Amino acid sequence: MTDRVLRLLRTRPDLAALAAFPFDFDVDRAYHVEEVHLASGASLEPIAGDDTGGTYFLCGGTAVLHASSEGDAVLIADSVSEALEMLVRLPWYCEGISGDLDEAQLRAAVDAGDAEARAEFAPELDAQRTALLTGLGLPDRPLTELVALMEAAVDRTEPDHLLLNSTELGAYRLTDESRRRPLRDVVLAPGRAALARVRAGETGACDEALADPVLRAGVVRAAQYDRRDGDLPLLRLLLERETSERTEWYTERRIAAMLVALHGEQEDLPLVRAATDGLAAGAEGARDWARAMDADRGRDPETESAFTWIELARRQGRIEHARVALIRLLDDTGPADAELLGRLGEALERLGDHAQAARAQFLFLSLQDTDRDRAAAAHVLARLERRKGDLAAARKALERARKAVGAVPQWHRHGLGRLIAEQHLELALAAAEAGDAPLARETMAHGRELLSTIARQHAKALSELSTRAKWAVAALGRDPG
Repeated sequence: MTDRVLRLLRTRPDLAALAAFPFDFDVDRAYHVEEVHLASGASLEPIAGDDTGGTYFLCGGTAVLHASSEGDAVLIADSVSEALEMLVRLPWYCEGISGDLDEAQLRAAVDAGDAEARAEFAPELDAQRTALLTGLGLPDRPLTELVALMEAAVDRTEPDHLLLNSTELGAYRLTDESRRRPLRDVVLAPGRAALARVRAGETGACDEALADPVLRAGVVRAAQYDRRDGDLPLLRLLLERETSERTEWYTERRIAAMLVALHGEQEDLPLVRAATDGLAAGAEGARDWARAMDADRGRDPETESAFTWIELARRQGRIEHARVALIRLLDDTGPADAELLGRLGEALERLGDHAQAARAQFLFLSLQDTDRDRAAAAHVLARLERRKGDLAAARKALERARKAVGAVPQWHRHGLGRLIAEQHLELALAAAEAGDAPLARETMAHGRELLSTIARQHAKALSELSTRAKWAVAALGRDPG
């Protein structure tokens, strides 16, 4: 359902004219300078523009995002009604508006801006404001409340309202970078809260902290950065649970072992040894190991790799937080940082963001300097392009893979040949399902040639996929042979 205020602006030319001037919300400029979309996949509709080339967007049918023509974007309100109230009562020409001001100070700031506006371009400002507020049926709430709503919206820009250029997939900057909450604080918050409850002796708090492996990981991290003398009993329990369950995430187990070993208690040696697979041997050895690890890991979460917090966010189900952090890292990655690009591509693929993963992999491929590495990177790029739905780009990537692998000695005997053949079959199947007969037949032909060239055991492993691809292509009207 269309927002009531937006519906009025679209059906009442008199109100639309007042919103456009002097309040710079012009529903006749409902377009942006470039194609954009939200990283989260939520709906995005341009609803108005300003006279600097900026655009107001409706996100998910409710919230309002403003994007400048210079690449900045920020959420300004939870509804069009709130956005108009802010723009009319806290107009763009007012300076120094912030949540640090009280009602009288905000009123003074608005009055000063209004005085300049009347003198320079809007002599009828008071009448125009009254007519628009009345016509739209907007409330007359305290300015402090409006500013609080505005700043709360700004703080919610990320992760759900990250705006991307649809062609290059780069992210718009946050208008005020200082308001971004570090991801480490977001993902550490549950562990810190659980640790505080345990320390306070709340009933059931310890059992809760131990039961959930994801929360437990956060508690271990929280205890690493905020150490208390009385934590040893809890640390022992955390270490026991981490050691007995042996989840795929071993880092927290090592950190818990370190925290226990640093206390230097003889009775903890068997548990520490078990947790470290025997690395910490003897009382002195355990302490030396723990001190060395402590010197490496430290007590400052700011020194931890960004991927630590991204992975913890993913484990916590904060997919959009993880996505935003990865996209921001990708945007900031230098043109020659191959290792980081590789890690970013892998992490984005784990999130299921194949478009951003392909973007990272494309850059990663451009930095490879051997035929083997180029072939390996190209077949991964083909997989990502196919999974994001760009079959033509996947075809180009496989062309690069074939060209590169052909220069690798004995390539047909190695697993790389199998992987490249597999991607040809997958693309032929996808093209057939999409009804793209030329691409399906061409790719299937390359796939069959590769199958006849690679080692027998590798070709045999792909027999089922080959059969499915063959019949899918044949169903298009002509048997590929």
